[in-house]
Amino acid sequence: MASLKALKIRIGSVKSTQKITKAMKMVAAAKLRRAQEAAVAGRPYAERLEQVMASLASKVSVSESSPKLLAGTGKDQVHLIVVATSERGLAGAFNTNIVRAARKQAEALEAAGKTVHFYLAGKKGRVLRRFYPTQIVADYELGGIKRVGFGDAQGLAQDLIGRFEAGEFDVAHLFYAKFVSALVQEPTGMQIIPVAIPKDAAAPGGNVAAVEYEPDEEAILADLLPRNVAIQIFRAMLENAASEQGSRMNAMENATKNAGDMINRLSIQYNRTRQAAITTELVEIISGAEAL
Repeated sequence: MASLKALKIRIGSVKSTQKITKAMKMVAAAKLRRAQEAAVAGRPYAERLEQVMASLASKVSVSESSPKLLAGTGKDQVHLIVVATSERGLAGAFNTNIVRAARKQAEALEAAGKTVHFYLAGKKGRVLRRFYPTQIVADYELGGIKRVGFGDAQGLAQDLIGRFEAGEFDVAHLFYAKFVSALVQEPTGMQIIPVAIPKDAAAPGGNVAAVEYEPDEEAILADLLPRNVAIQIFRAMLENAASEQGSRMNAMENATKNAGDMINRLSIQYNRTRQAAITTELVEIISGAEAL
């Protein structure tokens, strides 16, 4: 049985931890609102650009002269999985869920006979080195704990496009956590290179107007395709930022409650131990008095 002093020290330690987790919860809640607003504000532009890309791509006949980001390499053998995680931990299952989704996609591709490589964007994705020590091709730093900036997304996009043009991979997939609410963050995967054209992109629907492009569609695509990659990565970073704060807020709330429960249990144990010590002392005093 632990001594009274040891129990008292442990109770004090847990109380200190509780103060830290409570403060981290409040900080995460304050950051969540701003991150959520940024994520929600970034969705319409990214989604609309994706629709424009699909519309333009459906009007272009893919040939050797087509932009490589649209036509691809002509092969589907080497797949690059970009795993976007956070730079810090203590965020519950946020990073774990993203890594698990990426691993599931990798296993499916390898089962189909494809070659899989990983591109880590965020320190917490480095856990993949334990499972795929020879398949990590890059580890991109996202700028520490500062706010998400488009420069990070643009730098990552340029690096990916450079590797694609150098023939290092045929298809690139991006995995991140889509922010649904403070309680729900959905691991999401999407193909970013080459641009994914929905099967129904060319299907007529709604009000279809005849549009003339100046310059032509291929020239517009050559300029918009790299921009689309950067925008989709930036959207993933914004979604990750909001999801991270929501997950951290919930994790710290649970940690604070668990610390409170532990303090209650230790306090009960401390009181029982103290009561037992007092009872023992009383018995010894009474026995000594009777002996006299």
